[in-house]
Amino acid sequence: MPTLVPGPLAAAEAGVAPATIRKWVQLGLLTAAGKAGRAQLFRLEDVFAAERAARRGRRGGGASAGAPAAG
Repeated sequence: MPTLVPGPLAAAEAGVAPATIRKWVQLGLLTAAGKAGRAQLFRLEDVFAAERAARRGRRGGGASAGAPAAG
């Protein structure tokens, strides 16, 4: 069973701000794997995958480069 970590720790491991973790959840790049009280818990592998997906989206190139994100 993978270890679950709270958002602030997940953010520290990925080198981003806790607000970035929340944004990835809003954008559908990251899904909480559990809860502890009100805190969302994440698998680090999911956090790193979201970070890679966000980086690809930012540097994606192609026809949509520079276009505002849908949403």
